[in-house]
Amino acid sequence: MADTSTLSDGLIALLGAQRPVVFRALLLGERIDTHRLDRQESLGRAPLVIGLREGGAAVLFRYGVVVLANVAPDGETALLERLTPLIIDPFEPHESDELRVNIRPEAEDQIGVDGGAALREISLEKIQLIADVLAKSLILSHYETSIAIGFDRIEPMAETLRRRGRLGIGGKPLLRQIGTALLVQHKMVGRVETAEKPELLWDHPELERFHARLAEEYELRERSRALDHKQEVILRTSEIMLGLVQERSNLRVEWYIVLLIVAELLITAYSLMR
Repeated sequence: MADTSTLSDGLIALLGAQRPVVFRALLLGERIDTHRLDRQESLGRAPLVIGLREGGAAVLFRYGVVVLANVAPDGETALLERLTPLIIDPFEPHESDELRVNIRPEAEDQIGVDGGAALREISLEKIQLIADVLAKSLILSHYETSIAIGFDRIEPMAETLRRRGRLGIGGKPLLRQIGTALLVQHKMVGRVETAEKPELLWDHPELERFHARLAEEYELRERSRALDHKQEVILRTSEIMLGLVQERSNLRVEWYIVLLIVAELLITAYSLMR
């Protein structure tokens, strides 16, 4: 790895003269096999940062997000073509988010009222930090959409139960609903760690304040908590409804058993009468 000054010069050359620096996050799929890119020349790791021949830099996350910094459309197209074989369960269309960062030597690192950011200077660590927050915000948006769909499915079931006193639905849709909520929960905690600080801050505590402002701007912690609460509601409601469905099935089985016993008694009585 090159020394800090050489790396900063190379980074500035890659980002070009365009100001502000435009960060663009794309959700490409469930996962990106970044291990196959680790052997290539990289600007940084954890998260992985690579420079593009067409100009600009890209930060790649294993949970399916790539964040582009000052990458032109032709560079984006070329990168996506390179990444296509590495994407597991690709998404179409790609969800995206964008952030513009102004470089102002006289200003402090801060978030503006317009939602943009201002940096005194650009550095690899700041690019990684901004990319981390953008990627987590984008993945939270994706999960929020999934959970919202789950709520839309549960509401008519609950309304039917209230009005008719029965569900009118089988166990499979409820099991799928429980599986979806559990899968989102697993991804958030085990793969993305949306509520956790990036490991980068352990080595660069001076960036802690800027990260806190950025995370607060995107409401990462609040959205993560809200998502956890919604998942708990979906899981609890689905489990209750599944219990009702299973109870109804058990009651039906008991009636079948009673009918079989009655039928056997009738056959036995008929045989004795003959």
